Amino acid sequence: MIDHVLINSNQGEKTSYKKDTAKEKPARSVVKSISWRIIGTLDTILISWVVTGHLTLAFQIGSVELVTKMVLYFFHERIWNTIKWGK
Repeated sequence: MIDHVLINSNQGEKTSYKKDTAKEKPARSVVKSISWRIIGTLDTILISWVVTGHLTLAFQIGSVELVTKMVLYFFHERIWNTIKWGK
C-alpha cells in the first residue's frame, strides 16, 4: 500500500514511498515485555537455585524479579521508541 507519492518536478517522475511504520504500539511493547520476562525469569530462577540450593527461594526471587523487570522493560522500550537514532 502506497501512502504518499512524490513527484519530481525536474523530470516529471513519480516516486512512491511508504509511511514510516517503525513505531510500535504500546500493546506490542506489553506483549514483548511479557514474553521476554518469562525467558528472563526462568533464567533467574535457575541461577538462583544453583547459587542458593533452595528451589523455594529461587522461585521467590524469580517472582519479585518478574514484576519489577517487566515494568522497567516496558518503559525502556517506550523511551527507545521515541528516539529516532538508527531508524
